[in-house]
Amino acid sequence: MKLFEYMGKDLFRAHGIKVPAGQVAATPAEAVAAWRHVGGPVVVKPQVLTGKRGKAGGIRFVDSAAAVAAAAGDVLAMEFGGLKVDKLLVEEKIAISREYYLALTVDGAAGKTVLIASASGGMDIEEVAEEGIVKRHIDPLVGVMPYVGREVAGRLGLTGEPLKQFADLVVRLHRAYRASDAELCEINPLVWTGAEFVAADAKVTIDDDALFRQKDLPRVAEKTDVEKAAADMGLAFVQLDGDIAVMANGAGITMATLDTLSHLGGAPANFLDAGGGTGTEGTVKALELLLGLNPKVIFINIFGGITRCDDVARAVVRFKSERLVKVPLVIRMVGTNEAEGLRILREAGIPAHRVMVEAAASAVALAGKGA
Repeated sequence: MKLFEYMGKDLFRAHGIKVPAGQVAATPAEAVAAWRHVGGPVVVKPQVLTGKRGKAGGIRFVDSAAAVAAAAGDVLAMEFGGLKVDKLLVEEKIAISREYYLALTVDGAAGKTVLIASASGGMDIEEVAEEGIVKRHIDPLVGVMPYVGREVAGRLGLTGEPLKQFADLVVRLHRAYRASDAELCEINPLVWTGAEFVAADAKVTIDDDALFRQKDLPRVAEKTDVEKAAADMGLAFVQLDGDIAVMANGAGITMATLDTLSHLGGAPANFLDAGGGTGTEGTVKALELLLGLNPKVIFINIFGGITRCDDVARAVVRFKSERLVKVPLVIRMVGTNEAEGLRILREAGIPAHRVMVEAAASAVALAGKGA
């Protein structure tokens, strides 16, 4: 379960980690009231369970009632990855001398918590060169002692008072991580103001299997409207940020489809495992769900076992004719009743592929043409 930024900062604050002063608002009027309470220049931040809000224009720096109200109105009307904004965090603008990255998360391969730190904060950690990242596994029987923070701080080039504060911060972050049964506690950026470290952002994910112990934590519904609709239909669906909608039949083939599209330079819009044995009616509903994502291309990848290729083909033809679909359809189909499925598609004037990488390349090319 992911926590909103303001919830993560509440958790950090409870463990003695410095965070900016701020208030949550749900309307422009509440945002103005929060600005008056905080005082001085503020930053207006959408509270959604996704990253890259700044790159999408969702972070606004303002310093007047009129500017706060305008920024709040704009941001509350935005969507990020299909997630609507219904809350804002209005908080003080802090002085930035240097930005760092700090996180604790689970290393599944090692079976331990790993501490990750970098002197290149404010950007996605995946974009930082490996030599710019410090990693240290945490012994679960020992936990995090101050010497661990001092060691990591030294590897980041910190000395003196910043080193001392960083070491203390690492201990406090680990306490928050353990106490909340977190899978991730991330601060990015961790800001050095010239006098102290401040957690300018907070990303916290709680282990779902431990929620029974976390009765004091708020419960957060993470699904987008499309994900909720898919769940009601019994479909395994996750919304992503791309423009190529994907339907496949099986978790493995669906993941392989996303990987292939990404490898070829495409951007998947979703994960949709339609499962085995999905009939014509279920396939049509799944395709209608994908159409609601407004993709540039719909890519259907079927390896027929329990799922029959002719059933999928009939669903595709029906979907295309009934909905007058203008979005390009790319279909890869092999397996049970393959010949009949290909015949149905061919007679309807819909081309199909047998090789996945060829179909994926076609989808990526069509998405590029529509750009």
